[in-house]
Amino acid sequence: MRKTLGIIGGGQLGRMITQAAHDLKLKVIVLDPTPQSPAGIIADKQIIGDFKDPKQIEKLGKIVDYLTFEIESANTQILKKLAKSGVSINPPGETLEIIQDKFLQKQFLQKLNIPIADFAVVNSQIDLEQFIQKYKYPVILKARVHGYDGRGNALIRKKAEIKEAFKKVGRQAYVEKVIPLKRELAIQVARNIKGQIKSYPLVETIQKNNICHYVLAPAKGTKKIELQAAKIAKKVITNFAGAGVFGIEMFETPNGQVLLNEIAPRVHNSGHYTIEACKTSQFEQHVRAVSNLPLGATTMKAKAAVMVNI
Repeated sequence: MRKTLGIIGGGQLGRMITQAAHDLKLKVIVLDPTPQSPAGIIADKQIIGDFKDPKQIEKLGKIVDYLTFEIESANTQILKKLAKSGVSINPPGETLEIIQDKFLQKQFLQKLNIPIADFAVVNSQIDLEQFIQKYKYPVILKARVHGYDGRGNALIRKKAEIKEAFKKVGRQAYVEKVIPLKRELAIQVARNIKGQIKSYPLVETIQKNNICHYVLAPAKGTKKIELQAAKIAKKVITNFAGAGVFGIEMFETPNGQVLLNEIAPRVHNSGHYTIEACKTSQFEQHVRAVSNLPLGATTMKAKAAVMVNI
């Protein structure tokens, strides 16, 4: 009997996960609030419902063998409850909970001694001014939750910009020191239910209007940079609970240091090149990881690839 994969979220990423799941002979049920969502159109079934609706998530969890998501805004409380009842959810609610709140994510990484930019929670303008006094301008004020593609971020270069930054970001925020950048990097790393880990090549990402526009695979550079990035990626996925593909965004500084920027607990736009350029796409790999299958080969089929995000 065919196993069934449930996906919370029916967007572009969910559609590509659905295609990969079908290729692996799995049935797919999608939860999405939009009728005829991109993934829902090709899935075996779509449940119309919000990503955060506990009743709809519970309904989905009870009729699938494996449950995953394409969007970070899923309701973590119901995911944790379902997991206790025996539903196979990956990545689990505990991991999603840490990653959803970027300040908690930074604290988690700091405890692991993973290199990151200096940061601090901001509960008032006084907190922000004390951070600036210590680290100097410029700094970035960031929303703790629901920030992506530059949304929820405000660059502060002088005191006159503080008030506007709070207006843009809101009061649930944290602040980061601005890091001098040589370039931005990313890596996809997968772990399956049995603990097998595989990493994709390190890639360079080029942003346009705060959105990943080009991906160059593999990233040009020294072996030292590749080893730093691979070591960080493996440490991250080893310490987060659960299975799946994680998209890990990094910075390379002019002095050759690699710092972790952010983690996506899912397939990521910096990994779309894997569809044509790698032996196993990130989407197939994610399905394999969460449905108790061996991971596929991550080697590239071509010497190099360029992806343009249209």
